[in-house]
Amino acid sequence: MANTCTEKVVILDAGAQYGKVIDRKVRELCVDTEIMPLDTPGYVLKEMGFKGIIISGGPTCVNDVDAPTYDAAIFHLGVPLLGICYGMQMLNKEFGGTIQTKDLREDGQFSVTVDPKIALFRGLAKQQNVLLTHGDSIDKLAKGFTQSATSGKLIAGIANDKKRLYGVQFHPEVDLTENGKPMFKNFLYSICGFPGTFTMQSREDSCVAEIQRSVGSNKVLALVSGGVDSTVCAALLRKALKEDQIVAVHVDNGFMRKNESESVKASLERIGLKLHVVDASLNFYNGTTIVMDKDQPNGTTYMTATLNTTIHPEEKRQIIGDTFIKVADQICKELNLNPVETLLAQGTLRPDLIESASSLVSGNADTIKTHHNDTELVRQLRSEGKVVEPLKDFHKDEVRQLGRDLGLPDELVERHPFPGPGLAIRVLCAEEAFIEKDFGETNILLKMLADYANVDKRRHALMERVQNLTSDDEKELLTKMTSRQRIYATLLPIKTVGVQGDCRTYSYCAALSTEAQEVPWEDLYALGKIIPKICHNVNRIVYIFGSPIKDSPREVTATFLTPNVLSTLRQADYLARKTLMDLGFYNKLSQMPIVMVPLHFDRDPIMHQPSCQRSIAIRTFLTNDFMTGVPAIPGKDIPEKVVYQIVNEVVSVPGISRVMYDLTAKPPGTTEWE
Repeated sequence: MANTCTEKVVILDAGAQYGKVIDRKVRELCVDTEIMPLDTPGYVLKEMGFKGIIISGGPTCVNDVDAPTYDAAIFHLGVPLLGICYGMQMLNKEFGGTIQTKDLREDGQFSVTVDPKIALFRGLAKQQNVLLTHGDSIDKLAKGFTQSATSGKLIAGIANDKKRLYGVQFHPEVDLTENGKPMFKNFLYSICGFPGTFTMQSREDSCVAEIQRSVGSNKVLALVSGGVDSTVCAALLRKALKEDQIVAVHVDNGFMRKNESESVKASLERIGLKLHVVDASLNFYNGTTIVMDKDQPNGTTYMTATLNTTIHPEEKRQIIGDTFIKVADQICKELNLNPVETLLAQGTLRPDLIESASSLVSGNADTIKTHHNDTELVRQLRSEGKVVEPLKDFHKDEVRQLGRDLGLPDELVERHPFPGPGLAIRVLCAEEAFIEKDFGETNILLKMLADYANVDKRRHALMERVQNLTSDDEKELLTKMTSRQRIYATLLPIKTVGVQGDCRTYSYCAALSTEAQEVPWEDLYALGKIIPKICHNVNRIVYIFGSPIKDSPREVTATFLTPNVLSTLRQADYLARKTLMDLGFYNKLSQMPIVMVPLHFDRDPIMHQPSCQRSIAIRTFLTNDFMTGVPAIPGKDIPEKVVYQIVNEVVSVPGISRVMYDLTAKPPGTTEWE
């Protein structure tokens, strides 16, 4: 086994959401990689002859009793090492430093100051925009290390050039770290000494070979939603297999967009794919499944309610994913397909598996959301060798390029992603307001931040928290922006899904509004980045169009996946997308989910008007890797007139109270709200 990896870097997996993105970024620089568990013994790495070590981030704290185990020898092999986020904290602790959970969180893109004299940052400017997502920080610096980067008052990088050991609190592997690739290049080429001569075999050829090896002479039931992932998967199947081996099926689950199934069928038939369309909407509306009760010991399970009465987003996703498998079984019977000789094909991507915490990508990752193509039923079939997933090592932009290479038309390749569960996860279902004991205090903090220039700075516990958790630059920014215009901030009594510190959060959404004639979008976005640093129970920030919202609503409109609710969202989604396309800006955005929120604003409290309307959130999103991203800022990334035209169209739909604009980056908010 000795010296088999002399031109490879090993990535030790600590459970990061971005572990496979590190792998991809390194391979893009023509260096071969191998991903191994964090607890791989040092002697194994030494015998295998790796030329460099990278330790990924992770969702735990190095001080936790159940923190992932590792062999301390990995830091003493004389091999260059780069610790990212959790990996940096491991490095710091190993050499006598300390880590502390601070009141200050950083989740999103921030500017850090780096030392260009350090080998890792050579050739870079001092100020760097990077992605930070952590609540634990260095308290005491490790012996023999220098501080190589700072984020305000926090240490964001450490280095020991002599021992070639480096750590960064931020994530150089994602697009939101704008110069992440030059940092990796410095580590791999200058520090480790890789020549950068590794080239990958054609990924298209390897996909075709994998399909042929997995399927053999069996048949394949391909579930095709019409999105780019499943369409490219189907195109690969057509290239790899005989025509009579492929049964392509589009399942209408009742949560499709307006006219979606008809459009999908027509588009795919134009490229020669014969498609069976199955209306299974009733199966999904009334679907149930068995899920694990994570609050109970010994693997206790329970049967969910039917989907059309389910509120919790994870249960919704699991019901939908398992129902797809049950429907697929039913289709096999109707088409007389032998289940023993039929495999299931789906367009699962790497981010799906990462966010679902699949063992295929990590042994330590936290579940952010269960993707419909990675439920327990799917995992069971996968373990039996009954699932074909040729795209499981791909990210969205790579799949699009593969689609172009396969000759697919732009109308299919450039489609915005649409989740398998469809509109079902773009409806925030609720029966009662989400108001915990921290609601009032968080509301006060929001109002302090939104009116920072005018708030009394004298001794006050909450104001002290604001002062302690903001840098001098942020204090100056808050003063300037809240002096220029009156901004109102309120907490909304709903929960949305986020990703903070490599962990899933299910937390509040904060709303901003203003009386200004011209909406100060840049200021609102900047304020939206500061809020989660201080209010850790907030993972999403929106702007509400119209007159200012001065008080938090205390009720919600009871909302379930009913035909009336879905038809309202379907129409709002149709009008928003049509407007974006008609004005020629569809391809300027990576995605634009339209989300229904169970809030009715502008009700007369004296008349005791019941909460019966709902609001719509517009989530414009810009990204390449779909693991991180930012909202499109009106007036900068998308013309304001386009946004206002979309708003006017959406608010014309009966039953809509207000329209919101999502100002949240990923992290701390996920792309979808559920």
